[in-house]
Amino acid sequence: MKSIVKTIAIAALLVACGAKKEKEAEKKDSTKVEHYKIEFGKVAKSAVFKEEGLSVWGGSLVKGEDGLYHMFYSRWPKDIGWEWVNYSEIAHATAPTPYGPFTFKDVALADRGRQFWDGSTTHNPTILKIKGKYYLYYMGNTGDKKIVSVPGKQKINWQHRNNQRIGVAVADSPNGPWTRMDKPVLDINHTDENAHDALMTSNPSVCEMADGKILMVYKAVGKKFKLPAGGPVVHMVAIADSPTGPFKKFPDPVFVFEGERFPAEDPYIWYQDGKYRAIVKRIKFEGKKRIFSLVHYDSEDGISWNKGKYFDISDRTVTWEDGTTTKFDHLERPQVYRENGEPVALLCAADTIDANNVRHSFNIQIPLKITKE
Repeated sequence: MKSIVKTIAIAALLVACGAKKEKEAEKKDSTKVEHYKIEFGKVAKSAVFKEEGLSVWGGSLVKGEDGLYHMFYSRWPKDIGWEWVNYSEIAHATAPTPYGPFTFKDVALADRGRQFWDGSTTHNPTILKIKGKYYLYYMGNTGDKKIVSVPGKQKINWQHRNNQRIGVAVADSPNGPWTRMDKPVLDINHTDENAHDALMTSNPSVCEMADGKILMVYKAVGKKFKLPAGGPVVHMVAIADSPTGPFKKFPDPVFVFEGERFPAEDPYIWYQDGKYRAIVKRIKFEGKKRIFSLVHYDSEDGISWNKGKYFDISDRTVTWEDGTTTKFDHLERPQVYRENGEPVALLCAADTIDANNVRHSFNIQIPLKITKE
């Protein structure tokens, strides 16, 4: 009799535990938002950051314990032309609000000598705060520093371009000092000439996953097509247990379009409301003309990505607070800033091109409006 009572009690306990788990799962599922509709709010004219005599590009934002907003961005001398690939450095500016006004503070990751893998150039930063430490992900390279452009006539130093690798610097404060690594945190594939990233890795986008692991989506170029350009240009996924790696690479490209060799660039990824989200620069060809826009993807696991229900976000048009609009030549390097877990601002690199084909670049902080369903 006692054994029967004991069996019934155990069964009841198992049923109760199962019901509890089901309720927890239901609760977890109830927090999941399937679809985001991402729209721009009106932008203050003061929400633009530029520096005299410099090309400014690609800001990423974090709030410090000092209450200030710390932006990390790329910059290089304007008078040498569009020489980001061999003369960029990552600088640091602060502001009292996410929208500015920002003031230059210091250079976070400077030229440290061509003997280092990232000694000549640091570019396209993404800043994360994880467990009290700050992680600054970026592209770095080395090379001969030869200038091949002039303002208005853009060329590229292929040695620097093909030496691009992904790095991470670590600090206890957004004010530094930053500890840089002797090796890339994500290198090229040195063993497989047919790998998607056999030539270069660049433009890391990184977020903390639901399970605490670190998800990276990165730009990769292989050697399938003629060098020095190589290609195709794709995006790949890698995951690590720690912010400083090592990262395990996954084999399949993401954000792809059938038959296109360079369909996307500059993703920004984050995890929110039960799914991974991405804002991506779309590169669409109409004949020989390239059409740029910002689009939206989402993912259940961070590895396989699908076009969002509300795919198109912007055709590069910004509406100012006074009601006027500007359609920029480029609006890219999207970086989402979240306050109390909610996206409030989108930082983008923007530019205009004058009658002499000279690019005038700066960063812009755009209020975000997200409708959830």
